[in-house]
Amino acid sequence: MAPPPTPQTMKERILQTADKLFYLQGIRAIGVDTIAAEIGISKRTLYNHFASKDALIAAYLERRFVHASPSDKPPAEQILATFDSLERRFAAKDFRGCPFVNAVAELGPSDRAVKKIAIAFKESRRLWFRDRLTELGVADADALATQLVLLVDGSIAQDLVRDDPAMARAAKDAATVLLRNAGVDVGDIAEKPAKRSRPTPQ
Repeated sequence: MAPPPTPQTMKERILQTADKLFYLQGIRAIGVDTIAAEIGISKRTLYNHFASKDALIAAYLERRFVHASPSDKPPAEQILATFDSLERRFAAKDFRGCPFVNAVAELGPSDRAVKKIAIAFKESRRLWFRDRLTELGVADADALATQLVLLVDGSIAQDLVRDDPAMARAAKDAATVLLRNAGVDVGDIAEKPAKRSRPTPQ
């Protein structure tokens, strides 16, 4: 018999609520009053856990900074599966794009703390691609990794405008061409359809 779930701490409740509201409605649109009211606590209680809204924003983005899970699948399959994952996320009703891009767009590049976290996240994704490409023996893995993250971000932007998960498939097709041009044998990986599982928001 599994043990009962550990009760959430107040700090976790605040952060989870802020995460939902910031992502779905926007950082500027949501004040600490709204977050406190959603939980049923006072602003004072909220500030006991997060000294300012800026501190809460930083914690929200750090919570979203999830590193890619290790995998024993072939590197080329891992790379192209990224776009299958995007297609599933695009299909989610609560998908609102990349939270890091959204935060920089809302708060502006002058918010150095937010921009620093956003750059770190984007670079971690680029380096993940680079590492997989290096495993494949690609000559200029660094440049190709940059091109692949541009396909990822471009497909996210297109989906937000068009509300069309097929943008991820188009990006996957383009990634396949780039890999083949770099000498990677993708075999029939590119033709494999995305597994239909419950989509999760980014």
